[in-house]
Amino acid sequence: MSEKDLKNVESQQRPAVSVGYVEEETRPKRPWWYSVTEAGSAIQIIIAAALGIAIGLAVTTSVDEVPDAAVAIVGIPGVLWLRALKAVVLPLIVCAMILAIQRLREMSRGGGVLARWTIGYYVLTTLCAVIISIIMVSQVWDGLMTEAGADSLAVAEEDEEEFSEREDVEVHDVVVQMFESLIPANIVDALASDSLLAVLISSIVVGYLIRGPDSPILRATKEVERIITVIITFLIKIAPIGVFFLIVSNLFRLRIEDIGRNLGVLIGGTLSTMAIHLFIVVPLIYTIVLRKNPYVYWFRNAPAWLTAWGSASSAATLPVTLKCARARGIPNLVAKFACPLGALINMDGTAIYFPVVVVFMAVTQGIWLNAADYVIICLLATLASIGTTPIPSSSLVLTVMIAGSVNVPVTGMYAVVVTIDWFLDRFRTALNVSGDLYAAAVVAKITGIQDPDNMDGEVEEVEVHANNSDRV
Repeated sequence: MSEKDLKNVESQQRPAVSVGYVEEETRPKRPWWYSVTEAGSAIQIIIAAALGIAIGLAVTTSVDEVPDAAVAIVGIPGVLWLRALKAVVLPLIVCAMILAIQRLREMSRGGGVLARWTIGYYVLTTLCAVIISIIMVSQVWDGLMTEAGADSLAVAEEDEEEFSEREDVEVHDVVVQMFESLIPANIVDALASDSLLAVLISSIVVGYLIRGPDSPILRATKEVERIITVIITFLIKIAPIGVFFLIVSNLFRLRIEDIGRNLGVLIGGTLSTMAIHLFIVVPLIYTIVLRKNPYVYWFRNAPAWLTAWGSASSAATLPVTLKCARARGIPNLVAKFACPLGALINMDGTAIYFPVVVVFMAVTQGIWLNAADYVIICLLATLASIGTTPIPSSSLVLTVMIAGSVNVPVTGMYAVVVTIDWFLDRFRTALNVSGDLYAAAVVAKITGIQDPDNMDGEVEEVEVHANNSDRV
């Protein structure tokens, strides 16, 4: 056989590599029980979540009322773990964005392409989420809701002042606050007050202005990122403990006997629409672009969305999200740009929630919305979901604003929404984090961006424990 023939055989035996999307890292085969015993594995987190749900529901259904002291004490380990995660979010965002922008500057056109596709993808999926929510609630769920009695619609005296303050929020106020949140008046205050969107924009500016790889600021940023990586690795190892206590303590607050028909429809409508978006719409986009099984990809990222469910915070889950993205073979350049940005503006779960709640408040008062009202809800829900993070009181304030825009008054049923919001918020967050990970994979494939060779030494040193679910 000639030398040319040998080269042809070798080239045929080499595995194909997809452009811009690194295949998941191959690992030596381990015993089936390894994923159960390794600290912080996906299987451990799933087991912890299942145990937490089982114990929480068992206690809630077997006693009349769980004492507040018991709820607070049981929740201590979970709260401490969550506080530790939140503590590393700001430095993680700053380091990730500075380093990502620096590396993108080294590319000819990669930075602009990545930004356009990432933002475009997030806006597209948010619009899809709002439209699906409006279709479902107008064609299915509003027919199952019933008009509430006068006693249920009455507003308690202690809530009147708070509700009236939220009614005073105008549409233009939300728009102004959203744009003002992009530019901090005081960068130190923005860091101290966790104004994440302002911090992200500032980090992008700093990353763009740093000149050359020999900059002391750049070297310091890389060292801080290394330290954060060590901290995050430890927090992921103890994630099953944190998730377990977070779920147990929060389910202790659930009062199943208080869930009436209307509230049941509100919960069912919200969760079912989220399920359509999570298991049909977004996976369809993933399948079209990557030609892979989206459900395998989603399940392998279980540590991220389970942590999101337990913490109810996309920002607090960001360290775990980045770890999962790296484990799935997504280039660091894409993951460290798309995931932090998605944690702040990708709120598909919130976009689904707004139309359902507004229609719930309308139907329980005997108000039926028309096509024009639904168009207004669509536009405002899209805008409000993007602006949710930087606005105080988050979705609760924005719900009142959207309801007022279609002439739906705030009544006692709003108190019902407030009561159950904490529970639905966990599912919204899990959906948002899942969307961030899908977005990173899709954008990486479309843009064809790969990590430069000089990043090999900078890739995170610690392996992601979520890889243990690769055999599932």
